[in-house]
Order: sequence, then C-alpha cells, then structure tokens
Amino acid sequence: MMSTAAPKGWLLYDDSCGFCRRWVPFWENALLKRGFAIAPLQADWVRQKIRLDEKDLLQDLRLLLANGDQIQGADVYRYAMKRIWWACPFYLFSIVPLCRNLFNWGYKTFAAHRHQVSRVCKI
Repeated sequence: MMSTAAPKGWLLYDDSCGFCRRWVPFWENALLKRGFAIAPLQADWVRQKIRLDEKDLLQDLRLLLANGDQIQGADVYRYAMKRIWWACPFYLFSIVPLCRNLFNWGYKTFAAHRHQVSRVCKI
C-alpha cells in the first residue's frame, strides 16, 4: 500500500539508458513500500537540486535523501538491499571486504557499459 507521506528519498536513474529506464521502474513498488520514490536524473527539479554538469550527473545511479544527503553508485544498491528483507543476503555479500570490491567493480563495469548493453539487448 502506498503512503501519501513525503518520500524518504528519490532513487535517480539515467532515463537515456534503456536498461535503467526499464529496470528501475520495475522495482518502483518495492521502493515505494519503503518510502522511496523514483525519478529520472534528467528531470528539471533533479538538475536544479543536484547542480552537476551533465557528464557527472549521469555517471551514476543516485539516491537523494529527503534531508539533502546523496548516495551514489554501488552504495545505492547497498542502501536499498539493506532495507528489503529478502535482499539482505545480497547486502551482506556486498559488504564483506573481498566481496565488496567485487560488487563495486561489477557495478562500475556495468555502469560504464550500460548504454552498450541496452543497444545489444535492444532495450
């Protein structure tokens, strides 16, 4: 059930990436249940709030918390997984020292090539 309260934060994604455009909204209900909304990084209000140049703005997945704090990259996944009971094992995997490095590398590698993945997968 959706709450009418202000969100705890917004998960911000690159709407120019086919993968992101399909994957993030897929998780919208799970995020809404935990008090988080989604929005594209390209939204005017996001650009005004974050105030980064285009290249830096679209580089990573971001989480903008209601208090103005920001989380980006692989840490966004960790933040979300920690709050979803069935994703907690993945969170625990992502924080173990050696696995943390692997998780970060996997995120950075995918993020750097997400547009190519979208083209190959025709999304």
